[in-house]
Amino acid sequence: MRGRPRALACVLAAASALGALPASGALSSAPARSAPSAVVTGPPRNISPPQLFGIARVGLALTASHGSWSGLPTSFAYRWRRCDASGASCAPIAGATARSYTIRAGDLGKRLRVIVVASNAAGSSAPARSAPSAVVVRESPSEPPVNVTPPQVSGPARVGGQLRASPGSWSGSPSSYAYAWLRCNPLGAACTAIAGAGSPTHALDALDLGHTLRVSVVASNSAGHSLPARSAQTALVTESEEVSHLEYVLAPGRVHVYSIDEGFKEVESFSLPDSAGVRGVDVCPAKHAMYVSYGGDGGGNGNGSVLAYDLVEKRLIWNRSYNHGIDSAALTRNCSRLFEPAGENSSSGTWSILNTANGEPVGQVETTGSGPHDGVTSADGKLILLGARNYSHLPIYNTVTGKLQEQVGPLAGGVRPLTINGADTIVFTTATGLAGFQVSSTLGSAPVLYTENFGGSCPFSTCSHGISLSPDSGEVAVIDSAHKVVQFWDVHGVALGLAPTHVASVPVAGLAGEESPCAYDCGRDGWVQHSFDGRYVFVGDSGNVIESATHRVIAHIATLENTRQSIEVDWRDGEPVATTGRTGVGRVP
Repeated sequence: MRGRPRALACVLAAASALGALPASGALSSAPARSAPSAVVTGPPRNISPPQLFGIARVGLALTASHGSWSGLPTSFAYRWRRCDASGASCAPIAGATARSYTIRAGDLGKRLRVIVVASNAAGSSAPARSAPSAVVVRESPSEPPVNVTPPQVSGPARVGGQLRASPGSWSGSPSSYAYAWLRCNPLGAACTAIAGAGSPTHALDALDLGHTLRVSVVASNSAGHSLPARSAQTALVTESEEVSHLEYVLAPGRVHVYSIDEGFKEVESFSLPDSAGVRGVDVCPAKHAMYVSYGGDGGGNGNGSVLAYDLVEKRLIWNRSYNHGIDSAALTRNCSRLFEPAGENSSSGTWSILNTANGEPVGQVETTGSGPHDGVTSADGKLILLGARNYSHLPIYNTVTGKLQEQVGPLAGGVRPLTINGADTIVFTTATGLAGFQVSSTLGSAPVLYTENFGGSCPFSTCSHGISLSPDSGEVAVIDSAHKVVQFWDVHGVALGLAPTHVASVPVAGLAGEESPCAYDCGRDGWVQHSFDGRYVFVGDSGNVIESATHRVIAHIATLENTRQSIEVDWRDGEPVATTGRTGVGRVP
């Protein structure tokens, strides 16, 4: 975290063996991408051999990838060879020294190979040879391709890694392949297509964690398209072993950082100009940015501000004040927009849409009711929940259509903390005046599916000011200030008609406010947030950390006693790579 290494996206892009392929006829020594600064101790050594891409047909071109190498190569030289039908007895092809080779009539009935030599400042490598191409043919196919051996997927199944698909083998001499990556359950079933994932490579991100993946390939020739062929499933996607998991706790004017991996010890702190009081926090790993809403939440509490802070460079990016209140905002998945509520004390139902590059307002969403205060973005970024304290329905903004969709409700009261499952079909809400939570469908104007009432009373407008869903969408943690506990409920089957089942009640200190001194927001009505991997639940206004597997308090974070603003940010090689929201949402459908 101390320096600023290469951006993760650049590392992943540079890992692509195909890159931007030069046209046929390029120079025989093709420059490699700029290598990072390192000590070169010897010539390159081949790690994985070159590969051939294209159709083995007279008049078409084959293109070589140079494979992967140690020693940071700075250039590659290519030489093509013509082999017999078995791929043996190969001989050099005169003049064929470019990365691409256009197949000639003399290659008919033969197979082709390419030899690659990599070079760096220390010298040139030993030659590395590709596998042979298919037998070169002349005739055009009369039928679409048929899969002979299924596609294959290679690469590390971990967040931040890159998977690569090979198309398998086909009859009918395909001229092109179309790829579609599929995200599946741990058994390789219930697969859904990953939006925008249509290249031979796929960079694994946080949404893939806990899933397996497959690739589906459709081959085409002049006669038409094949049926899709699927690869076997990958291993279960895990986090990189190099990832550091850090919990950020925001108090007015200062952020305290704790290592989840090292027993929740404090590892860092830094100041922010938000001493007026934090009301919301979001993080965009790709931009290294933390967005903090602070100040007044509308009405008699006045107006508010929003700032953006670079977590890598440790500097303020921008800081803007507005002529309206603020509260807990929702960040779009592409990190371009922040949906900022006018505040729980506002008489309007306005959500300002802010450009995250500079904080400039670029639009707004008007909802019914008043007191907008709690925005939550679904894991896939398609839905944004727009909770309002003084409105007993839940408006949902659809980022795909750019419009509000049909509302959820009526609910038990004004909407307080809330969350959503990984399939975007079920919302879990708390409400003003309710000690408990409600379960509702996002699909149309269906009534509330379930209401769980804990009973009891407390000095707050709601006794359940906090709800968080585990990443697997199977368990909710809910604040119960009436009984000074966090309640855990099994909700894995609610979409199938199974009622929530109570699992545990975990006593926590601080929720009534008398156990320890308080400097800010002394209501002590609580908050809960799951860690990114779901192993822990952090209890705001209390400081307790609950282990999800055992439902026991296993640690205490002192600064979390006096705030309900916390968020996890995971790091790899000095770059943020993943984050939670202020509350846990389901990531697995």
